[in-house]
Amino acid sequence: MKILLVEDDRELSNVITKALSIDKYNVDNAYDGIEALDFLEISKYDLVIMDIMMPRLSGYETLKEIRRRKNNIPVMMLTAKSLVDDKVLSLDAGADDYLTKPFQLKELLARIRALLRRKGTDLQDYEYNDISLDQNTYEVKCNGKSVRLTSKEYQLLELFIRNPKNYFSADDILLRVWEYDSEVDVSVIWVFISQIRKHLASIGSNTTIKASRGIGYHLEVLDDKKAKN
Repeated sequence: MKILLVEDDRELSNVITKALSIDKYNVDNAYDGIEALDFLEISKYDLVIMDIMMPRLSGYETLKEIRRRKNNIPVMMLTAKSLVDDKVLSLDAGADDYLTKPFQLKELLARIRALLRRKGTDLQDYEYNDISLDQNTYEVKCNGKSVRLTSKEYQLLELFIRNPKNYFSADDILLRVWEYDSEVDVSVIWVFISQIRKHLASIGSNTTIKASRGIGYHLEVLDDKKAKN
């Protein structure tokens, strides 16, 4: 999936780009509206994420020009302007979604997935050993069987599948999945991991999540004997 990020704050642009790249999106960066229009003339994108307050050409003006050119690409407005009238202006100008700063990266990523699903774009499955994780349906599949995961179960299993050789401490997982939500206790991680293990066993997978004392959690492929037990 290819995304055009239009954000004049270069530090914020770098942070968002890094997050999107970790999620396997290809990202091009524009820093004002005119530059964004130039990018759209020469390349094809699946989504535009665009700030409103920008030099040379505002996000509103850029969006109107995108639509005037009969380009129906999904556009998400990303801005510090939070008044209802600002949202109405964006949506009336042709925006598909609107996210107010400050925001959590996990919400941005969820909204991106929703926009791409709405567009009808099939996102590629993540695969490891005998399982695959469907980004469109949130199902984990194995040997023709599948089970639908909750949002947090999906995010947690996705983290492991995309980093199969890595160990993640409880703090790592809180940061990446819950973003240090003050209401989340570390013990909840074990509850979710236990549930994912049950899901994997229910579809006959020999993949599981193992806890290693003092190191963290990681994916493990069980041998036939362990899998049966």
